[in-house]
Amino acid sequence: MNRRTRRTAWVVAAVLILLAVAVFMRSKAPPEAARLLPESDGIIYFNLKPVRAFFHEDLKPPERAPEYRQFIDAIGIDPERDLDEAAIALHRMPDPNGPNGPVAYSMVLVGKITGQRLNAWLGAHAASRESYAGHTVYSIPSEGRTVRVAQIGYDMVAVSNTPTPEQIHSIIDRHRSAALPFAGSTLLRQHYHDVPLLSLAWGVGQIGLPFSESGVIKILGLSLPLEADSTIIASLRWTGALHLRVEEIAASEEVASRQAASLEVLVTLARGFTVPLADNSANNGLKELLKTAEVTQKHDRVLVTATVERSLFSETSEGQNVPPGGSSAIK
Repeated sequence: MNRRTRRTAWVVAAVLILLAVAVFMRSKAPPEAARLLPESDGIIYFNLKPVRAFFHEDLKPPERAPEYRQFIDAIGIDPERDLDEAAIALHRMPDPNGPNGPVAYSMVLVGKITGQRLNAWLGAHAASRESYAGHTVYSIPSEGRTVRVAQIGYDMVAVSNTPTPEQIHSIIDRHRSAALPFAGSTLLRQHYHDVPLLSLAWGVGQIGLPFSESGVIKILGLSLPLEADSTIIASLRWTGALHLRVEEIAASEEVASRQAASLEVLVTLARGFTVPLADNSANNGLKELLKTAEVTQKHDRVLVTATVERSLFSETSEGQNVPPGGSSAIK
C-alpha cells in the first residue's frame, strides 16, 4: 500500500469514526421536540409513530363527538393519523384557582399537522396575532385564557396557554438552535439521562402536577403517597410487552423508605379492591398493571415497575369517545 492509499484509508476511517460518534451522541440526545420546550416544572413526551407501527392491528379508531369531528374536518388534520410526536412542558401556576388551574402547558407537536387549512382556521378564530422572529403567533381566546399557536416548521406546531407569550417565544428561539443535540431546558439536561433508551413515552420533573388535588397526586381515584412537586422520572418502553417504570427522587433515604412502604401497602390494597370488578377493558388493564407491579427502594429513590401485555390493547382501544374539548378543541 503506497503512502497516498494509506492516507486515503486513514481519512476514510477517521470520517467513519466521527460519523459513528455523531450517531451515538445523537441517539443519547433528547428528541428535538423536547429540546424546543421552554423552562418548566415538568416535561412529558410521546412518540406516537412507533406506537401506531407496533399496535396498528390492535388499535381501533375512537368515537368522536360531533364538535370534535367538525374541528378536525376544518383544520384538515386527524391527530390519530397525522400526529407523530408530542412534547409538553408543564408550568406551575401561582394561583391554582386562576383560569389555568394549577398548571399551564406549552407544547411542540410534530407530524403532518401544518398547512393552509390550519392557517385559515387560526386566522378566523384568533383575537389577535403577532409576528415574532419571522413566525406568526395566533392568540385564540379559550375559557378565560389565551392559547397561542404558531407553525414553526414544515412539520411542527407550537402551542402554549401560559399567561404571557414568553414561553412560545422561547420555543421559537430554541427552534433556531435545534441542531445542537444536547441543547434544551435545565430540567431536560438534569434528568433526561435517567430516561431508559428507546422509551415510547416518558416524563421528567414535577409530572404529577396535572393529577394534583390540594397538593396530593390522585390517579384512578387513588391518593398516592407522593407530593405533587416530587421529582419523578416515568417511562413506557416496548420490549415485547409494554413496561412501565416510575422513579421518584425523594428528599432523603428515610423519606424514600417510608414512601416505598406506603406504595407497597397501596398496591396490595388496590389488588384486593380490583378482584371483584367486572371483566371489561378498563378493569382488565388495571388488574394487569397491579398484578405485575413491583415497588423497590435504593437510597433516596423509589422505583415502581409494571408490565401490560399487548393483548390488552385491543380491549382498551374499543369504545373510546374523544371529548370535544369545547367548540375549538384548543384550550
